Amino acid sequence: MKLSRELKTGIIVIGGILLFIMGFSYLKSTPLFDNSKTLYAVYPNVGGLQSGTVVSINGYGVGKVNDIRFIDNQGNLVVTFTVSSEFEFSKNSRVELYDTGIIGGKGLQIMPVFDGSGNVQSGDTLRTDTRPGLTELAQQKLTPLFKKFESAVTDADSVLINVNDVLDANTRNDLRKAINGLSNLMVSLNGSAATLDKLLKDNQGKLGSSLENFDVLTSNFAKLSDSLNNAGLGSTLASLQTTVASLSTIMSKLEKGDGTLGKLMNDKELYSNLTSASRELDLLLQDFRLNPKRYVNVSVFGKKQTDYAVPEDDPAEIIEN
Repeated sequence: MKLSRELKTGIIVIGGILLFIMGFSYLKSTPLFDNSKTLYAVYPNVGGLQSGTVVSINGYGVGKVNDIRFIDNQGNLVVTFTVSSEFEFSKNSRVELYDTGIIGGKGLQIMPVFDGSGNVQSGDTLRTDTRPGLTELAQQKLTPLFKKFESAVTDADSVLINVNDVLDANTRNDLRKAINGLSNLMVSLNGSAATLDKLLKDNQGKLGSSLENFDVLTSNFAKLSDSLNNAGLGSTLASLQTTVASLSTIMSKLEKGDGTLGKLMNDKELYSNLTSASRELDLLLQDFRLNPKRYVNVSVFGKKQTDYAVPEDDPAEIIEN
Protein backbone atom coordinates (compact mmCIF):
# COMPACT_ATOMS: atom_id res chain seq x y z
CA MET A 1 0.00 0.00 0.00
CA LYS A 2 1.47 3.26 -1.06
CA LEU A 3 1.01 6.19 1.33
CA SER A 4 0.39 9.58 0.01
CA ARG A 5 2.68 12.51 0.76
CA GLU A 6 -0.03 14.21 2.82
CA LEU A 7 -0.53 11.17 5.02
CA LYS A 8 3.20 10.84 5.63
CA THR A 9 3.38 14.50 6.56
CA GLY A 10 0.49 14.12 9.03
CA ILE A 11 2.10 11.08 10.66
CA ILE A 12 5.37 12.95 11.03
CA VAL A 13 3.65 15.99 12.56
CA ILE A 14 1.63 13.88 15.02
CA GLY A 15 4.76 11.93 16.00
CA GLY A 16 6.68 15.17 16.58
CA ILE A 17 3.88 16.52 18.77
CA LEU A 18 3.88 13.31 20.83
CA LEU A 19 7.67 13.40 21.20
CA PHE A 20 7.48 17.06 22.26
CA ILE A 21 4.85 16.28 24.91
CA MET A 22 6.81 13.28 26.20
CA GLY A 23 10.05 15.31 26.34
CA PHE A 24 8.36 18.17 28.13
CA SER A 25 6.86 15.76 30.64
CA TYR A 26 10.24 14.16 31.17
CA LEU A 27 11.89 17.50 31.77
CA LYS A 28 9.21 18.38 34.35
CA SER A 29 9.68 14.94 35.98
CA THR A 30 6.03 14.16 35.31
CA PRO A 31 5.46 10.83 33.53
CA LEU A 32 2.96 11.02 30.78
CA PHE A 33 1.37 7.65 31.40
CA ASP A 34 1.34 7.20 35.15
CA ASN A 35 -1.36 6.61 37.77
CA SER A 36 0.61 8.30 40.60
CA LYS A 37 -1.14 10.59 43.06
CA THR A 38 -0.38 14.29 42.97
CA LEU A 39 -0.01 15.74 46.49
CA TYR A 40 0.90 19.12 47.91
CA ALA A 41 2.90 20.41 50.89
CA VAL A 42 3.33 24.02 52.06
CA TYR A 43 6.59 25.24 53.64
CA PRO A 44 7.75 28.70 54.72
CA ASN A 45 11.26 27.79 53.48
CA VAL A 46 12.28 24.82 51.34
CA GLY A 47 16.00 25.27 52.03
CA GLY A 48 17.11 24.71 48.41
CA LEU A 49 14.77 21.83 47.52
CA GLN A 50 14.85 21.23 43.74
CA SER A 51 12.34 19.84 41.30
CA GLY A 52 13.03 16.22 40.48
CA THR A 53 14.10 15.38 44.05
CA VAL A 54 13.08 11.87 45.06
CA VAL A 55 10.23 11.52 47.60
CA SER A 56 10.75 8.52 49.87
CA ILE A 57 8.88 6.44 52.44
CA ASN A 58 11.05 4.62 54.96
CA GLY A 59 14.07 5.31 52.75
CA TYR A 60 12.48 3.91 49.58
CA GLY A 61 11.77 6.23 46.64
CA VAL A 62 8.05 6.37 45.82
CA GLY A 63 7.80 9.61 43.86
CA LYS A 64 9.37 12.88 42.78
CA VAL A 65 9.04 16.61 43.34
CA ASN A 66 7.30 18.14 40.29
CA ASP A 67 7.03 21.83 41.03
CA ILE A 68 7.81 24.50 43.65
CA ARG A 69 6.14 27.91 43.58
CA PHE A 70 4.99 30.74 45.84
CA ILE A 71 1.48 30.40 47.22
CA ASP A 72 0.91 33.80 48.86
CA ASN A 73 2.41 37.24 49.46
CA GLN A 74 4.09 36.10 52.72
CA GLY A 75 6.61 33.97 50.86
CA ASN A 76 5.15 30.54 51.67
CA LEU A 77 5.96 27.89 49.08
CA VAL A 78 3.81 25.04 47.83
CA VAL A 79 5.62 21.89 46.78
CA THR A 80 3.86 19.68 44.24
CA PHE A 81 4.99 16.06 44.18
CA THR A 82 3.73 12.70 42.99
CA VAL A 83 3.56 9.46 44.93
CA SER A 84 3.05 5.97 43.58
CA SER A 85 -0.40 4.49 44.23
CA GLU A 86 1.11 1.13 45.21
CA PHE A 87 1.46 2.15 48.86
CA GLU A 88 -1.63 3.42 50.73
CA PHE A 89 -1.44 5.59 53.84
CA SER A 90 -3.66 7.98 55.80
CA LYS A 91 -4.34 11.54 54.77
CA ASN A 92 -3.12 12.56 58.27
CA SER A 93 0.43 11.56 57.36
CA ARG A 94 3.18 14.18 57.37
CA VAL A 95 5.77 15.24 54.81
CA GLU A 96 9.17 15.99 56.32
CA LEU A 97 11.79 18.23 54.75
CA TYR A 98 15.29 17.03 55.75
CA ASP A 99 18.97 17.33 54.86
CA THR A 100 20.19 14.63 52.52
CA GLY A 101 23.87 15.15 53.31
CA ILE A 102 26.41 17.02 55.39
CA ILE A 103 27.41 19.47 52.67
CA GLY A 104 23.83 20.37 51.74
CA GLY A 105 20.86 19.20 49.73
CA LYS A 106 17.25 18.74 50.76
CA GLY A 107 14.87 15.84 50.38
CA LEU A 108 11.25 14.95 51.14
CA GLN A 109 10.13 11.89 53.03
CA ILE A 110 6.61 10.90 53.97
CA MET A 111 5.98 9.82 57.55
CA PRO A 112 3.04 7.47 56.95
CA VAL A 113 0.22 7.18 59.48
CA PHE A 114 -2.28 4.33 59.58
CA ASP A 115 -5.15 5.57 61.74
CA GLY A 116 -8.09 4.41 59.65
CA SER A 117 -9.28 7.95 58.90
CA GLY A 118 -9.18 7.47 55.15
CA ASN A 119 -6.40 7.02 52.62
CA VAL A 120 -4.75 9.96 50.91
CA GLN A 121 -6.22 10.97 47.56
CA SER A 122 -4.72 12.80 44.62
CA GLY A 123 -4.93 16.55 45.20
CA ASP A 124 -4.66 16.37 49.06
CA THR A 125 -2.40 18.73 50.96
CA LEU A 126 -0.44 16.96 53.68
CA ARG A 127 0.82 18.41 56.91
CA THR A 128 4.50 19.30 56.98
CA ASP A 129 7.51 19.06 59.27
CA THR A 130 11.04 20.38 58.93
CA ARG A 131 13.91 18.48 60.50
CA PRO A 132 16.72 20.82 61.62
CA GLY A 133 19.84 20.34 59.59
CA LEU A 134 23.37 19.95 60.86
CA THR A 135 24.05 23.66 60.38
CA GLU A 136 20.92 24.67 62.26
CA LEU A 137 21.68 22.27 65.10
CA ALA A 138 25.22 23.61 65.29
CA GLN A 139 23.88 27.14 65.43
CA GLN A 140 21.39 26.21 68.16
CA LYS A 141 24.10 24.54 70.25
CA LEU A 142 26.93 26.94 69.57
CA THR A 143 25.03 30.21 69.88
CA PRO A 144 24.61 29.94 73.70
CA LEU A 145 28.23 28.82 73.92
CA PHE A 146 29.38 31.84 71.92
CA LYS A 147 27.32 34.11 74.15
CA LYS A 148 28.89 32.59 77.26
CA PHE A 149 32.33 32.87 75.71
CA GLU A 150 31.70 36.51 74.86
CA SER A 151 30.53 37.14 78.43
CA ALA A 152 33.63 35.35 79.77
CA VAL A 153 35.88 37.45 77.55
CA THR A 154 34.15 40.60 78.79
CA ASP A 155 34.59 39.50 82.42
CA ALA A 156 38.23 38.62 81.75
CA ASP A 157 38.75 42.06 80.23
CA SER A 158 37.26 43.67 83.34
CA VAL A 159 39.47 41.51 85.56
CA LEU A 160 42.56 42.48 83.59
CA ILE A 161 41.64 46.15 83.89
CA ASN A 162 41.24 45.76 87.66
CA VAL A 163 44.52 43.84 87.86
CA ASN A 164 46.28 46.60 85.97
CA ASP A 165 44.81 49.12 88.39
CA VAL A 166 46.08 47.08 91.36
CA LEU A 167 49.50 46.26 89.92
CA ASP A 168 51.00 49.71 89.97
CA ALA A 169 54.73 50.36 89.73
CA ASN A 170 55.42 49.72 93.43
CA THR A 171 53.44 46.49 93.44
CA ARG A 172 55.25 45.25 90.33
CA ASN A 173 58.60 46.01 91.96
CA ASP A 174 57.52 44.12 95.09
CA LEU A 175 56.47 41.17 92.96
CA ARG A 176 59.81 41.16 91.17
CA LYS A 177 61.60 41.18 94.53
CA ALA A 178 59.39 38.36 95.79
CA ILE A 179 60.09 36.31 92.66
CA ASN A 180 63.82 36.93 93.01
CA GLY A 181 63.64 35.89 96.66
CA LEU A 182 61.76 32.75 95.68
CA SER A 183 64.40 31.99 93.07
CA ASN A 184 67.15 32.38 95.68
CA LEU A 185 65.21 30.15 98.05
CA MET A 186 64.93 27.45 95.38
CA VAL A 187 68.70 27.69 94.77
CA SER A 188 69.29 27.32 98.51
CA LEU A 189 66.92 24.35 98.70
CA ASN A 190 68.72 22.72 95.79
CA GLY A 191 72.04 23.18 97.61
CA SER A 192 70.57 21.74 100.81
CA ALA A 193 69.20 18.78 98.89
CA ALA A 194 72.60 18.17 97.32
CA THR A 195 74.28 18.36 100.75
CA LEU A 196 71.72 15.97 102.24
CA ASP A 197 72.22 13.58 99.35
CA LYS A 198 75.99 13.66 99.84
CA LEU A 199 75.54 13.12 103.60
CA LEU A 200 73.33 10.11 102.98
CA LYS A 201 75.81 8.65 100.51
CA ASP A 202 78.75 9.16 102.90
CA ASN A 203 76.89 7.57 105.82
CA GLN A 204 75.09 4.89 103.87
CA GLY A 205 76.98 2.12 105.68
CA LYS A 206 76.28 3.64 109.11
CA LEU A 207 72.61 4.04 108.29
CA GLY A 208 72.47 0.41 107.21
CA SER A 209 74.16 -0.69 110.45
CA SER A 210 71.78 1.50 112.50
CA LEU A 211 68.79 -0.04 110.78
CA GLU A 212 70.16 -3.53 111.45
CA ASN A 213 70.67 -2.62 115.13
CA PHE A 214 67.16 -1.28 115.30
CA ASP A 215 65.90 -4.51 113.80
CA VAL A 216 67.80 -6.49 116.45
CA LEU A 217 66.45 -4.21 119.19
CA THR A 218 62.92 -4.75 117.93
CA SER A 219 63.46 -8.50 117.91
CA ASN A 220 64.84 -8.42 121.48
CA PHE A 221 61.91 -6.33 122.63
CA ALA A 222 59.53 -8.87 121.09
CA LYS A 223 61.34 -11.67 122.93
CA LEU A 224 61.18 -9.68 126.19
CA SER A 225 57.47 -9.17 125.71
CA ASP A 226 57.00 -12.91 125.15
CA SER A 227 59.08 -13.65 128.28
CA LEU A 228 57.01 -11.28 130.40
CA ASN A 229 53.85 -12.83 129.05
CA ASN A 230 55.11 -16.35 129.82
CA ALA A 231 56.19 -15.22 133.31
CA GLY A 232 52.60 -14.54 134.30
CA LEU A 233 52.63 -10.78 133.83
CA GLY A 234 49.10 -10.94 132.54
CA SER A 235 47.80 -12.77 135.64
CA THR A 236 49.76 -10.38 137.88
CA LEU A 237 48.21 -7.37 136.20
CA ALA A 238 44.79 -8.98 136.49
CA SER A 239 45.36 -9.59 140.21
CA LEU A 240 46.57 -6.02 140.66
CA GLN A 241 43.48 -4.76 138.89
CA THR A 242 41.29 -6.84 141.22
CA THR A 243 43.15 -5.45 144.26
CA VAL A 244 42.72 -1.89 143.05
CA ALA A 245 39.02 -2.54 142.52
CA SER A 246 38.75 -3.89 146.10
CA LEU A 247 40.57 -0.85 147.49
CA SER A 248 38.26 1.40 145.55
CA THR A 249 35.26 -0.41 147.08
CA ILE A 250 36.71 -0.07 150.61
CA MET A 251 37.42 3.62 150.14
CA SER A 252 33.89 4.13 148.86
CA LYS A 253 32.49 2.43 151.97
CA LEU A 254 34.74 4.52 154.21
CA GLU A 255 33.54 7.69 152.56
CA LYS A 256 29.91 6.59 153.02
CA GLY A 257 30.52 5.77 156.75
CA ASP A 258 29.93 2.02 156.46
CA GLY A 259 31.63 -0.20 159.11
CA THR A 260 33.51 0.70 162.28
CA LEU A 261 36.39 2.44 160.57
CA GLY A 262 33.96 4.38 158.41
CA LYS A 263 32.03 5.53 161.47
CA LEU A 264 35.27 6.49 163.24
CA MET A 265 36.28 8.56 160.21
CA ASN A 266 32.92 10.24 159.67
CA ASP A 267 31.46 10.55 163.25
CA LYS A 268 32.67 13.91 164.60
CA GLU A 269 31.05 13.40 168.02
CA LEU A 270 32.92 10.14 168.54
CA TYR A 271 36.12 11.88 167.55
CA SER A 272 35.45 14.63 170.13
CA ASN A 273 34.69 12.04 172.84
CA LEU A 274 37.86 10.13 172.12
CA THR A 275 39.87 13.36 172.21
CA SER A 276 38.29 14.33 175.55
CA ALA A 277 38.87 10.82 177.01
CA SER A 278 42.48 10.89 175.92
CA ARG A 279 42.96 14.26 177.60
CA GLU A 280 41.34 13.13 180.83
CA LEU A 281 43.47 9.97 180.87
CA ASP A 282 46.54 12.12 180.43
CA LEU A 283 45.48 14.31 183.39
CA LEU A 284 44.74 11.22 185.45
CA LEU A 285 48.20 9.79 184.85
CA GLN A 286 49.77 13.16 185.59
CA ASP A 287 47.80 13.45 188.81
CA PHE A 288 48.72 9.89 189.78
CA ARG A 289 52.35 10.74 189.24
CA LEU A 290 52.20 13.97 191.26
CA ASN A 291 49.86 12.80 194.02
CA PRO A 292 50.16 9.08 194.49
CA LYS A 293 48.81 9.30 198.06
CA ARG A 294 45.43 10.26 196.67
CA TYR A 295 45.11 6.80 195.15
CA VAL A 296 47.42 4.54 197.26
CA ASN A 297 47.86 4.75 201.11
CA VAL A 298 49.89 1.92 202.68
CA SER A 299 50.49 1.58 206.47
CA VAL A 300 53.16 -0.87 207.53
CA PHE A 301 52.58 -0.80 211.35
CA GLY A 302 48.81 -0.48 211.30
CA LYS A 303 48.81 3.21 211.67
CA LYS A 304 45.50 4.77 211.18
CA GLN A 305 44.99 5.95 207.67
CA THR A 306 44.77 9.70 207.29
CA ASP A 307 42.49 11.52 204.96
CA TYR A 308 44.05 12.94 201.84
CA ALA A 309 44.09 16.73 201.47
CA VAL A 310 43.80 18.10 197.98
CA PRO A 311 46.61 20.55 197.23
CA GLU A 312 45.79 24.03 196.04
CA ASP A 313 47.54 23.62 192.68
CA ASP A 314 45.79 20.35 191.82
CA PRO A 315 45.39 20.14 187.99
CA ALA A 316 42.06 18.40 188.31
CA GLU A 317 40.69 21.20 190.46
CA ILE A 318 42.00 23.78 188.04
CA ILE A 319 40.25 21.96 185.12
CA GLU A 320 36.96 21.67 187.07
CA ASN A 321 37.04 25.37 188.02
